[in-house]
Amino acid sequence: MQVSIPTISITDALKEDAILIDVRSPGEYEEFHIPNAISVPLFSNEERAQVGTTFKQIGQGKAIELGIKIISQKLPSLYETYKKIANENHKKIIVYCWRGGMRSGTIVSFMGSVKLPVVQLEGGIRSYRRLIQEELESLAEIKKQYIVLEGNTGTHKTDILEALQKENYPVLDLEGLAGHRGSTFGGIGLQPKSQKEFERDLLIRLSELKDAPYILIEAESKRIGRIIIPDFILEGKDKGIRIHIHAPIESRVKSICQTYGTKEFHDEFMNALTIIKKRMPPALYNQCMDYLNNRQYEEFVKVLLEEYYDPKYTFAADQYDTPIRFVQIQGLEDGIEIVKTELNSIVEKMGLLTT
Repeated sequence: MQVSIPTISITDALKEDAILIDVRSPGEYEEFHIPNAISVPLFSNEERAQVGTTFKQIGQGKAIELGIKIISQKLPSLYETYKKIANENHKKIIVYCWRGGMRSGTIVSFMGSVKLPVVQLEGGIRSYRRLIQEELESLAEIKKQYIVLEGNTGTHKTDILEALQKENYPVLDLEGLAGHRGSTFGGIGLQPKSQKEFERDLLIRLSELKDAPYILIEAESKRIGRIIIPDFILEGKDKGIRIHIHAPIESRVKSICQTYGTKEFHDEFMNALTIIKKRMPPALYNQCMDYLNNRQYEEFVKVLLEEYYDPKYTFAADQYDTPIRFVQIQGLEDGIEIVKTELNSIVEKMGLLTT
């Protein structure tokens, strides 16, 4: 005998003024979830691993038995949680797991039997993932003019983009979306996102910029940490108009030390330096390590910029032959205004009106 479980598609679910509940483990939720979904896991991370191990080593039947045993002990508290959510919100509750299978089906059938307004998301969060990829492919067909902010490390590019975004310029902050600054040191002090999270948030931002006449981004490589940038954005960047920022080395060193928190994350910097050791001349590595060991952070940053990152950035920038404008700034405050003036000049010259 089959139990009838009410379901809803992802496209209809996103149109609903409903409560979304993610029943996957906390680890799965943290890696990727539908925006505003509430985490009410059936299994803890450890319990999920235990059920999975049982399935692999013994078989499906024993894994189901173990799952039932774990869930049965939680049903009273789960019922109270769902009842509270239903009474406080008076909305339909949409439950999802990974692929619309046993976890969400179990909850929906049980809560339905006690008359709570609960439905299952067809295909689980995988259906949401597919929808994101389809919509990104659709947005990729909309050709945009890209304006690219470039310059050596520490020239306040990200800070300037953040300031311009607050002023409603059409900024696509890829590093912000990735939760990573791009280099081997780029994840220090941050919580890098998964590829799935990045693409979710990228879709949200690109949808906001759908009608913008141009997109302003920072010059990035194909990877930001563990994130891979979609090809259509890289193609737009490669064909874009460039604003190249120059700044004094003293300003750049200060910016890096403040942004990255060199004192607070001393050990992390030591580990990151070890990772790039094989790509550095031994003398340069030893000099950098000496500075770090002696906690001479400004000296460390200065030599790392001038002897390691600047030559790499210059080589990469020289590969492009697209239009470029050079600007000289002293720091963040004047940098915002100088870049804004240059950007407005480009927009006016090309007839790109902001929205």
